[in-house]
Amino acid sequence: MVHRLLGLPDFCLIVFLLPLLHGLEVLDPAEVEYQDTRTNGVINKGVILECGTTLPDIYIWSFTKPGTEKMRAVVYNIGKGPKVQQLAKDLGDLNVISNGPSLSIEKLRLAAEGLYTCQAVYDTAEGLKLLVYFVYLRVLVPVSKPYILLSDSSPVEATSVWMSCGLENGTGPIQYTWEQESYSGLVTTLAESNSSVLNITWVTRNHTGSYRCLARNEVNQQLSDQTRLNVIFGPDLPQIDVTPYSVTDRGYSALEKETVSLMCQASSNPPSQYVWFYNNSQVYAGPQLTITKILRMHTGNYACLAQNTYLNTRSRKAITLTVYYPPNGTPSCSISPANNYSDLLLACSWEGGSPPATLIWSPYVYGDNSQGVTNITRIQPGPETANNSLFTCYGSHVAQSAVQSCSTKAWLPYGEPHCIAYTVTSSNEYLMLSCSWEGGFPRALLWWISSSGDMQGTSEENSNILVLRSSANYSGKAFVCHAKHPLAKESKQCVVNLEAPVLMTRQSVVSVYEGNDVELTCILIKNYPAVTEITWYNNVKQKVGDSDTPKKYILQQAAAWSNLTVRETDSRVDSGQYWCSAANAVGGTEIPILLRVMSYPMPPNVTITKITYSSRQRKDVNMEWQIRTDDELTGFFIEHQTSPFPLWQKIVANLKPSTRSFLITNLDPTGTYAFRVTAVNHRTIGHPSEVKSPALPGFNAYPAVIGAAIGGMLVAAIATVLLFLYVVRNRNNVPRLHDLIFGRQNSQSRENINSPEDEVVGGTEGEGEEQPAPPTSSEPPVSLPRPIATPTNLPPGDEPVNVTITVMASS
Repeated sequence: MVHRLLGLPDFCLIVFLLPLLHGLEVLDPAEVEYQDTRTNGVINKGVILECGTTLPDIYIWSFTKPGTEKMRAVVYNIGKGPKVQQLAKDLGDLNVISNGPSLSIEKLRLAAEGLYTCQAVYDTAEGLKLLVYFVYLRVLVPVSKPYILLSDSSPVEATSVWMSCGLENGTGPIQYTWEQESYSGLVTTLAESNSSVLNITWVTRNHTGSYRCLARNEVNQQLSDQTRLNVIFGPDLPQIDVTPYSVTDRGYSALEKETVSLMCQASSNPPSQYVWFYNNSQVYAGPQLTITKILRMHTGNYACLAQNTYLNTRSRKAITLTVYYPPNGTPSCSISPANNYSDLLLACSWEGGSPPATLIWSPYVYGDNSQGVTNITRIQPGPETANNSLFTCYGSHVAQSAVQSCSTKAWLPYGEPHCIAYTVTSSNEYLMLSCSWEGGFPRALLWWISSSGDMQGTSEENSNILVLRSSANYSGKAFVCHAKHPLAKESKQCVVNLEAPVLMTRQSVVSVYEGNDVELTCILIKNYPAVTEITWYNNVKQKVGDSDTPKKYILQQAAAWSNLTVRETDSRVDSGQYWCSAANAVGGTEIPILLRVMSYPMPPNVTITKITYSSRQRKDVNMEWQIRTDDELTGFFIEHQTSPFPLWQKIVANLKPSTRSFLITNLDPTGTYAFRVTAVNHRTIGHPSEVKSPALPGFNAYPAVIGAAIGGMLVAAIATVLLFLYVVRNRNNVPRLHDLIFGRQNSQSRENINSPEDEVVGGTEGEGEEQPAPPTSSEPPVSLPRPIATPTNLPPGDEPVNVTITVMASS
């Protein structure tokens, strides 16, 4: 089946399909899709033969000539691109449409008619799919331009005639349409059929006209050239038409000095020959007798004689014409400047008429009340004429009862002349000075004078534009526009002072801390013509606003100022000289603005006061730190490094400036960590603190030590008090200990006292008196005075010293 479709020998099929069929499953031949189409093409034109909408993996186009069964390859593509065969040259200019298997044939030949077969192979997921398209192409030949054959081109009325429409080429079937165009231009369709012959058995004058035939087939239609058919007849009784048309009891009438046309028409073919007679005298030969500016002497009888020279027949008709002729329309008035725009020229005209019309100006111009005919002009002194003066011209004619008139008014333009300067291109290549003084009648005359007194350009009415090439030489110069009107005693003027732009700024040096936005201002204080744009350049001389400049700039601009905002400033990138520039057609200028982007002050140093693990699991670390001052501080961040990797990693950022401690969690218990803290002031980073590693929490013995110390001190105090009591009470038994503690007493004052109760003063004094009982352990301590004998022979400075011992006793 595939072999039959391809129309190729077995070995050709294998050569074409073997590289593509490897590993593919071929569909059942019964599943091959077929499509039949027919299409028409026109010789020497183009046609497209379709073969699906997608590009197949393999396709072959073949051609079968009508009357044969042999299929010859035209184009094929086996995966290496389309290959056009030699046969394609006989068919026309053949090309394969890009990205598809369809064929395009240009300059189609007759030999291209026949059956085209497209065999398309698609490699699909279900297997190999084959589509076969049969396209029958019919090559049509357009009809050529037809021509007409007449049996008699000038038949006499009431005879017969036939016409034939001939063709050189054209593919049938062919339809013929016969059309007739009359003398009036009316086109009538006479017949439509497949016959090329038209028979007219009874010719009338209505058949006179131009004939043409239209030949049509599937491709096109062609119209023949017109062929004239003249039916000979006539003449009939003439008809006379008078223009302009006016009927009186005596016939026709016309206004004197008006153009009168007499038209004579008599149906005849060939056309009648016409002869006009005035009062039985031949005056003109032709159908139309025209009398321009007819006079009264032309009143009389007019007759028209029509004759057919072919049939030698004739006819005649006469009319009577009376002439009345006034001038046309109404008078026409105008005012124009005279004597170098110092006076007014008043002109009034009313052409035609016999006798000529009479004209007069009112009010009398310059004291002249004379009349004029047809045209009248007068000079009116300008300075003596009031503004908005109205002048009227009256005209009269004997042929009219009513007086005709026209009016005109002279008035000054409004206000004063207006001058401006501007440029027409963005590059300021040309400077235009415009001066206008609108309105007024007649119009004012304007001209330009330079500052040196020379006239510039030409003088113009109403408005004057002076075009100058841009130049800095015009800066500071003045151009004066002079305006002159006949009603103005003196000429008026307006002045244009040209100035190159001058720029200023509020601050030539602007400082800002980095990270903030800053605005640079440029003010235009003097310029004319107006500057169209103020340009900014950044610190690397790039024009702000270009596509390659950073997007961090914001421009705000009005007519006289421009602001450049630098966003999120950076000291390393944005510091430097910025330029504001402006130019017009007479010069340019620029000013620098220095931008200083400052870094924030260095934040204070940080000292770690404590860093310990919160537990012996070594997962969390408590850090505490201090700084010397809180000024110029926006926060902290913490870094750590682990052994054996010395790289510092930021683990905590954006801590508040009031923070002095932080708990670091989720540490690796097996790691060895070192930490440091750094203070930050906006974008300025301080010096990191000293590096510290956390310590394990130790045994807390401080409470036990303090408690033991206090207890030991209490025990020692009590033992000491008891020792003092014992020594005091038993000083005789332990004299050495007593002397060691209290010191040795003078031998002259020493006295043996066995007990404190025995201690008395004066020996015999107080004998027999009752002595107080010794205090109990619950009583307060007792101060025991010790008797001391005062020696009389001690040298000065060796006086005895009184010593008081207070003993605290407790049970």
